[in-house]
Amino acid sequence: MIAWSIEQALASRYIDRVVVSTESKEIAAAAKKYGAPVPFMRPDELATDKASSIGVILHALGYFSARGEEYDYLVLLEPTSPLRAAGDLDSAIKKLVDNSSRADSLVSVGEIRLESPFIAKTITGGYVAPLIKMKKRNVYRRQQLPKAYFPYGVIYASKVKTLEDKLTFYQKRTMPYFIERWQNYEIDDIYDFYCIEAVLKERLRGR
Repeated sequence: MIAWSIEQALASRYIDRVVVSTESKEIAAAAKKYGAPVPFMRPDELATDKASSIGVILHALGYFSARGEEYDYLVLLEPTSPLRAAGDLDSAIKKLVDNSSRADSLVSVGEIRLESPFIAKTITGGYVAPLIKMKKRNVYRRQQLPKAYFPYGVIYASKVKTLEDKLTFYQKRTMPYFIERWQNYEIDDIYDFYCIEAVLKERLRGR
């Protein structure tokens, strides 16, 4: 998975530096094998389940800033969301840079098809109840529900200054980058891995 993201980043026309942040010697070796430098090892406190992506990013930016290297934009590629179409990265980066006067960040989003929050349920007092309460006159068939989107990790991009200030990619002026249905997966468990593996095999077969 990490090799796939590295290869896509290295193929971009707009990404000047590709860096992998990890605490794992095994992952570091794999990253170097596929052309991405690992100039530092991630501290243990940033390698736990409770560690945030922003903490990891700030650590990386701090490393380069201490060496006199400053950047205008930062792009985060999550290896657990490898389903990127050819040209996705450059299209997304160009969209953000071209709209720099009215946008500070960009997040890839996919339309939720089946598990819409408008039809999702919760359990209240032992009974099934709507997660989002809607007035009766606004009850729709699934096809008529308002569109909802999930931020799949195909690409996150932001101006460095606003990222350091807001500590999130979800800022007041965050643009969407719409991805296709086949990209609406990210790996959280083995079943997600099976799905993504099948999609990748099918996409590679169609090259």
